[in-house]
Amino acid sequence: MFVVIAGGGRTATQLATLLIGQDHKICLVEHRPEVLARLHRELPTEAIVEGIPTDPHILEQAGIAVADVMAAMLTEDAENLALCYLARTRYKVPRIIGRINDPRNAWLFDEKFHVDVALNHAQVLASLIEEEMSLGDMMTLLKLRRGQYSLVEEKILPEARMVGMEIKDLGLPEHCIITAVIRHGDMVLPRGTTVLEAGDEILAVTDLEGMHRLNYLFAPRSGGK
Repeated sequence: MFVVIAGGGRTATQLATLLIGQDHKICLVEHRPEVLARLHRELPTEAIVEGIPTDPHILEQAGIAVADVMAAMLTEDAENLALCYLARTRYKVPRIIGRINDPRNAWLFDEKFHVDVALNHAQVLASLIEEEMSLGDMMTLLKLRRGQYSLVEEKILPEARMVGMEIKDLGLPEHCIITAVIRHGDMVLPRGTTVLEAGDEILAVTDLEGMHRLNYLFAPRSGGK
């Protein structure tokens, strides 16, 4: 995967470092001398293009025309929005990520400006806090569809409400599906008549409503109605 990153701030640098570590090709565009000095100490020289990230000629030098992903990580929301729009309409970049600096501008980062993923740090932190407060020991392994769905995992304790229940009787909402049951180290294909046992590890794809239902079922029988 080839990723063009516009902006050389700390978040953008860390993103570049992680992608390089995963064997992806990246090109980071930055023009501030003091930031470039740091970048050349932290990233391979061939991964850096010096120039103004909003300049189409500089973007073309960075390879925007063949990029799989463009991440707009500048410090001004207006510049990030302009970059997202340009990347899709002029260069047909398939996947576009836009960083939101001011949460009050979050409503602008949508399909109108061709933003596929809006990176809103305030919203991410709020969501993480909400999940930690409400989901007990359930672990979120992966976010899907911009966070609308999650792949979650949790082990069934002996006192959990769901022990001895068949999957079809769990009362799971429409957008909550148990995808696998790990029992004694082996995978059990979940069916409606599968009876859940203490010690089973449950993998599920679910929305927020389903998470709350699962959390209730994983909780001790004495912990609620």
